[in-house]
Amino acid sequence: MTLRAIFESISGHPAILFLLLMAVPTGAFLVNLWSGNTAEEIWKWRYVYAVLVYLACIPGIFAVTLNVYLFLFERQSIWDINLGAQVLPILTMAGTLMLIRQKIPFTYIPGFGKLSGFLTLMTAIMGILWIVDRTHLYAVSYVPFTYVVIGFIALLLIIRFAWSRIF
Repeated sequence: MTLRAIFESISGHPAILFLLLMAVPTGAFLVNLWSGNTAEEIWKWRYVYAVLVYLACIPGIFAVTLNVYLFLFERQSIWDINLGAQVLPILTMAGTLMLIRQKIPFTYIPGFGKLSGFLTLMTAIMGILWIVDRTHLYAVSYVPFTYVVIGFIALLLIIRFAWSRIF
């Protein structure tokens, strides 16, 4: 089974996809109602919030990177976008994160820093690959491939260090 077949299967059943993706912000809304208003009550629910963040962010980050790939590398037209598989996970992620942020700061959610670091790394990789794709650096260079890989890893480390210094 290919990724295209999975997306075609998901597109064939949009109601199921909509229900699954809308369950996450609905769960965040319900946890906001049940968790109380004092700091101690909210603190007890931080692991539930962590699960909700991961349930929202994993499909959302995947959808963002898929969209970037499709628009930059495959040159997909915006008119051919699949709203259920490419846009709805991003909206679900944004809505869930806004609901959770109203109740608890992200610094108190276990593992949230790992997600932002992963998103930074994905953004850096996509940017570097886009630059390499556009400049055809690999086609006009006589540099051994191991040096290119070492340079790529060094560039990722520099971007990661700079990003952590900025934020």
